[in-house]
Amino acid sequence: MIRLKETSAIAQLRLPTLADCTLRVLPPVRITSIAPYPGQVEALRARLGGFPAPGGVVTLQGTDLVWAGRDLAFAFGDDLPDGLAAHCSMSDQSDGWCGFALQGAGAQALLARRLPFDLRKMASPGSARSVMDHLPVLVLRRASDRFEIWVWRSMVQSALAHI
Repeated sequence: MIRLKETSAIAQLRLPTLADCTLRVLPPVRITSIAPYPGQVEALRARLGGFPAPGGVVTLQGTDLVWAGRDLAFAFGDDLPDGLAAHCSMSDQSDGWCGFALQGAGAQALLARRLPFDLRKMASPGSARSVMDHLPVLVLRRASDRFEIWVWRSMVQSALAHI
């Protein structure tokens, strides 16, 4: 029997060398989109123990709920409670996204030249749905000098070329 090993779509790519920061591939993680039904945000918030406001991140037991757009959150992790289907639409996005982490003293300056918003105003932790050059991205700020950039799997090589 063949045993398949889960790997990132970008694990084999050669990453660019950067002067004031490091770039590394993030391991595959389960990503579930959560879109509340009309009028169900409060019920969903109560069921989950929180729901992110625009630009926010809510950390639950082993799962981060990340704001990903109007009435949309991405759950990064496996620990979602049962019974959410009554309050929201959910879909597995895991295979569609790849991420890399950018960390170091020069990370914010590097991204500031590629993103059309002021990173100095981004909360930590925080999230933003934006474009990097011409590519749609989800940016997570994990610390003052650590960012995660999530891109559609089909656009990873283009995203790395723009770093």
